[in-house]
Amino acid sequence: VQLVESGGGLVQSGGSLRLSCEASGSTLDNYVIGWFRQAPGKVREGVSCISGNDGNTWYEDSEKGRFTISRDNAKNTVYLQMNSLTPKDTGVYYCAATDPTWFSLCVSPASYGYWGQGTQVTVSS
Repeated sequence: VQLVESGGGLVQSGGSLRLSCEASGSTLDNYVIGWFRQAPGKVREGVSCISGNDGNTWYEDSEKGRFTISRDNAKNTVYLQMNSLTPKDTGVYYCAATDPTWFSLCVSPASYGYWGQGTQVTVSS
């Protein structure tokens, strides 16, 4: 499966962005999809993930209530709606895909075998 992220950009603190992860080569409902953020000089960290078959979701504590992950299987796309953004949300956002059996470990980048190229999100204060 090939993944392409889009929707990043520059936004002021308190603003919103919606990221998209579009897949080709396979249908997304066969995979767990995760979103990750990598800030400058920091390790890549899990933000949110969604299972393929039953729609279960997971969020990092700091994103709960602000971010919403969803999928549109007809468009073969997973979205990350990000609201109330702060400068701490700045970084390159990546989507990744893995087998459904890895959902319980979906927070870990090591669980994923397929990655997109990333999209830059910059939140100004």
